[in-house]
Amino acid sequence: MKFGISTFNTDEGIGPAELGRALEDRGFDSLFLAEHTHVPASRDTPYPGGGDLPRIYYRTLDPFVSLTAAAAVTENLLLGTGIALMIQRDPITTAKEVASLDLVSRGRAIFGIGAGWSRDEMRNHGTDPGRRGALMDERIRAMREIWTKELAEFHGEHVDFDPIYSWPKPVQQPHPPIYIGGESKRSFDRVAEYGGGWLPRAGTENLGDLIAKVREHAGWRVPVSLYAAPKDSVVEEYAEAGVDRILFYLPTKPRDESLERLDLLAGVVTEHS
Repeated sequence: MKFGISTFNTDEGIGPAELGRALEDRGFDSLFLAEHTHVPASRDTPYPGGGDLPRIYYRTLDPFVSLTAAAAVTENLLLGTGIALMIQRDPITTAKEVASLDLVSRGRAIFGIGAGWSRDEMRNHGTDPGRRGALMDERIRAMREIWTKELAEFHGEHVDFDPIYSWPKPVQQPHPPIYIGGESKRSFDRVAEYGGGWLPRAGTENLGDLIAKVREHAGWRVPVSLYAAPKDSVVEEYAEAGVDRILFYLPTKPRDESLERLDLLAGVVTEHS
């Protein structure tokens, strides 16, 4: 079993460079950062967790900037988005960001993606929530063309560009692994198509059955990283279900509180290493 951390990196919590060093020093293999570009002041979409939207959503840093800061002070830590909201992102710009992170980290980028839940946020980016799935699919396919072709072009309903040059190309070939967030049938299709991995949330019902279905649907043993796992997770149960990596959720706190929590979680890593 591998162990990483999933968290919201904000201006009020531990800095990304110090967090990256702390994770590597304690034996964690990865860091996955959430993304929200903004919070609409007037919202119709309810927060899935119920109640008021947590403060961390208002203050989230750009994940690629934070992951680059962590990359600069670590050697082996894997650097993932958990998740990048592709329905809010330009594919040409994002392809360059992912490839640049992979280059400066010497091949340690993981591209976790999803559609997201905030329809208000989507609309501010010009996205029709009803078409978000089709839009995300085309953007990912277009990015794969940019990463793998010297002269790339893409012509779809939502993404359309004539031949372009774009560097850098990713260090990892054919590109960094694409991890899919979500538990829907369409998410399973994306896992099979993009061939990277699956990123289900902790608390997903019938997780073992779903992991088996994802792998059967893909036709190969898809890597599974469990997102936002609580600190009291039963590692043996997740291992039996087929999970390959547990991403413990790290609450966004100042430096000293964050390091104390990491020390507690590091005990689990040591116990199961």
